[in-house]
Amino acid sequence: MSAIIFPGQGSQYTNMAMDFNDNFTISKNVFSEIEDAINIDIRRIISENQQDKLNQTNYTQIAIFSSSIVIFKTLVDQFGIEKINPEIVLGHSLGEYSALVANNSLNLKDASLLIKKRGDLMHSSIKPNISGMAAIIGKNADQVEAIIKQNNLPIEIANDNSPLQVVVSGLTEHINASEPIFISNGAKRYLKLKVSAAFHSKFMEETQNTFKNYIDNISFNQSNIPIISNFDALINSDINKVILCLKNQMANKVKWTESIQELEKTEIFEIIEIGPGKVLSGLISRITKKFVIKSIDKVQDLEQFN
Repeated sequence: MSAIIFPGQGSQYTNMAMDFNDNFTISKNVFSEIEDAINIDIRRIISENQQDKLNQTNYTQIAIFSSSIVIFKTLVDQFGIEKINPEIVLGHSLGEYSALVANNSLNLKDASLLIKKRGDLMHSSIKPNISGMAAIIGKNADQVEAIIKQNNLPIEIANDNSPLQVVVSGLTEHINASEPIFISNGAKRYLKLKVSAAFHSKFMEETQNTFKNYIDNISFNQSNIPIISNFDALINSDINKVILCLKNQMANKVKWTESIQELEKTEIFEIIEIGPGKVLSGLISRITKKFVIKSIDKVQDLEQFN
């Protein structure tokens, strides 16, 4: 038994999943299906990264999603779903949509259209450079929240990634002004992230409400493989609850630490991270030592299943 996890924004890199495209017909076909659905040459963006498009939210999200699903479907094609044996799926923010394709709650075309719209809306949600995010290293979410309240900081927790990494969102001036406060309170590092806006915060509420209408126009399927949703960090099997959590994800905290702690309560002992990078594997190793973790990022990683 295993849990399959998928990464979110920030894991992108030039040429991600291109080795799969070069070696497997199934990989080419999946890329083509997504490109046909949204009418964008994703492979060119991934391989050439002209004008730094790969780091622009309106392209980043669909590129990461495409790469993750290409790798997942190739893995299934090569070894069969029985060998992977997923009991639960989950993903970090954007990765939740990859997870919903993996458990067949969403078909590939609908998911691709949703992700493209999500990226477009989040990219244009607020004027660039007036809001942002920062990663606080060396403090857990409770400690960060306490510092925020004690100092009346007008920022909020966006991602509870691990007991040693919490991401906050807010206006750029407030993100900048908060740095010395966190450092003086024992944070090891305070890293301003290269993002276009304050994601997973109140600044996304209007965009989230707009995006709900697009979710309402998509058909979801009831799956026999549950998902741990970012919004409530609970194992959800009812598709209506899954959709409700999805609708509330964009403007609320990603409860990644709590999600992995929820996974700890199950009998699962193996996690397979599928998609570009190994960010989530690193975060999970800081949350718990329970799981054996495999990361499938490149073709050579498939050897783990032989």
